[in-house]
Formats: sequence, C-alpha cells, structure tokens
Amino acid sequence: MPTADVNRTIDAVWRIESARLIAGLARLVRDVGQAEDLAQEALLAALEQWPESGVPDNPGAWLMAIARRRAIDRLRRAEVHARKTRELGREIETRGGFDDPDLDAEIDDPFDDDLLRLVFTTCHPVLSTDGRVALTLRLLGGLTTKEIARAYLVSESTVAQRIVRAKRTLSAARVPFEVPERDELASRLASVLEVIYLIFNEGYAATAGDDWMRPELIDEALRLGRILAELLPSEPEVHGLVALMELHASRSRARTGPSGEPILLLDQDRSRWDWMLVGRGLAALERAYRAGGAVGPYTLQAAISACHARARAAEDTDWDSIVALYDGLAQLTPSPVVELNRAVAVGMASGPEEALELVDAIASEPALRDFHLLPTVRGDLLEKLGRGEEARVEFHRAASLTQNSRERAVLLERMAGCSPRNGV
Repeated sequence: MPTADVNRTIDAVWRIESARLIAGLARLVRDVGQAEDLAQEALLAALEQWPESGVPDNPGAWLMAIARRRAIDRLRRAEVHARKTRELGREIETRGGFDDPDLDAEIDDPFDDDLLRLVFTTCHPVLSTDGRVALTLRLLGGLTTKEIARAYLVSESTVAQRIVRAKRTLSAARVPFEVPERDELASRLASVLEVIYLIFNEGYAATAGDDWMRPELIDEALRLGRILAELLPSEPEVHGLVALMELHASRSRARTGPSGEPILLLDQDRSRWDWMLVGRGLAALERAYRAGGAVGPYTLQAAISACHARARAAEDTDWDSIVALYDGLAQLTPSPVVELNRAVAVGMASGPEEALELVDAIASEPALRDFHLLPTVRGDLLEKLGRGEEARVEFHRAASLTQNSRERAVLLERMAGCSPRNGV
C-alpha cells in the first residue's frame, strides 16, 4: 500500500480508536495527560512501522499493545512508580500477554467503562468551561489542536494552553479516573451535558466569524451525545439532550440560503429538513420520558423543538403548547434568556403587544445587557406593531452586538427594511 494511503488509514484509525485507547490507558496509569502521551507515542510508532509492515488486522489492539509496553517502560524508569509497574505487569501477565483475545474484544467495544470514566474526567467541574470543552474535543473527539482552534476561531497556542492547564489541574487536584458514585452522579452528569451542549451550540449558531454554522462541531456533539446515551441508558436527561440536538440538527440544510445567509425558523423550507434526524430526535425524546423521574431542562427544550418538528408548515405550529412548555422551563431553570424565548412564543400565540410587555419587563436584566437577541426580539415585535423607527434602532443595536458577520448582515437588512414612516 502506498505511504499516502497508509497515512490516510492511520488518520482514520486514530479518529475511531483514540478515545478508547486513551480511556484504557488512563485507567492503567491514572493520569489523563500521561495516557494521551502514551497514545501519541503509539500513533508515532504506527506512522513509522505500518508503511513497511502493513496495517494490522486489529489496529486498535496493536496501538493499545504498543502503548501498554511504553507505559511499562515509563513506569520502570521511575522508581516512584515501582508499585504501579508491578500491578500493571501482573495484569498483563494474568490476561495472557499482549495477544490476549479478551484485549481485542475490549478494544472493539466502543461503549466500555473506561470510556465513561474518560467522559467524566474531561468534563470534571474542577476545570474551567474552556478547559473542559477543549480537553473533551481533544481526547474524546480526537480533534487536533489545529482543528479545535479553527472551529473556535482562536489561535492554536490558546487551545494548547487550555489543554495543558486542564491536564495540570486534573493532576494537581488528584481527580480520580472513575465514574462518580450515585450520590454525585447528577451534579457530575450536569457538567458533562453542559460541555456537549456548549459544543453543539457553537456549531449550530456560531458566536463569531463568517459562518452561520460549523457542521464539524454539530457532528462531534451528536456523536458524543449518542455515545453517552449508550453508556447511561437509564438517565433521562441524556436522552433529552440527544433529542434536542437531533431535532435542531435536522434543520441544518434549511438554515442557510445559497450564499450562506441565515434563514430563520419560520421562513425555512421544511422539505429540506432531515426527517431521519427528526425521527431519531422524537425517538430519543420518547426514551427520555420512558426513563421516568422528573422532567429536566434538556427534555423540556427537546419537547419545544418537537412541537416545531411536528408542524409540517410554520402556520401549523402549536404555539400554546410551546408557551406552556416554556412556563415549565422557567419554573425549573429561571433565567432572563428563558423568559425572552417565552416572550417570543407568547407573541406568536397571543400577539406582539402582549409579548412586548413581557420583553420590556426583563429588558433591564444584567444578563441581557449585551445580549444581541434582546434588541432583535424587540425590533421584530416593534416592526409587527408598525413602530418602524423604533424597530430600526433595535435592529441597529442588535447588529452592533453580534460578533457573527452573517447574522449582522441579516440584522442590517432588517433595519433597512423598516420604514421610518411606520412610527408616524
């Protein structure tokens, strides 16, 4: 096989196997940073050897075997880790060495306990939000530092620093490589779900740059969410988050026009929605309800998205149900942003005048001070009420607040379309 083909194969294998490889190594060495270093050494060995020897039948097991050998060598060189060396050596010996078929089976299982441990480690609350996101994409997503930097429009050095700091923090805090106990699971799981949803949202509605969406982040969040749903099948909010992401992602093709310009939900051609993803999302929502327990915020948001998905035309949307779901969400997780979204739904169900009153009641909230969607919503409601000059001011303010150039262009276009005479 030509070297270029082998390198492409290695890249594909790494994408598939890296998370499981790092997870398995982290269980052995009890350090995420060391585990990634060992995995990288195994990758370098593959780049050196596979062009001559060929790609092995089970590349994942090959990489794990090399990494385990390197782990033993590293531990032997460090006297302080003598005990770990003996434990690791005994485990390998009792399993029949590096060619143990059980090892192959473990590598082939994408949803093992080690992977779940890695999820909870990379998303540990001791880390900053940026650190959790970067480390998760690096270790679980297999993305390179360059790919993460490109997705988030930051420098490679910034991403590298976040990852290094995250690893050091985990090591300094002696974060155990384990699945949290039942009494900790809810709070720790909330951190995991937050990270996955942050990744998804940055892909679905980019906060900055020239692109309205970043599909690679959407795909990565969906992949992580689906894996987590397999790992924790009895946790309703995991399925609720998956449902929410599937339903939102189903609209991706319809969310941009020929030139990449954003198309708002009510203006989208719903025949372009991905109805397979809609089906997956509705099925995940049903699993969330079947799991029992109190309905959580992700499940409620997914239920709101499902109302849109069930309406084959925008005018068929059940806005009264959406308002009721927002009422529940506001009670569960009260916030000005939830109230703003609820006001939009009220405007669709009961008219712009009532909605504007709700928006004005929360306009002074500090959390909304620099939030571009507040003047966007006010501008839309004022325009519907025929108050064109006021609407122009709001759309101009919204355009000045957003960092996304596509969104800014749409807002300026809406501003230009508001006749000053409407306010007379």
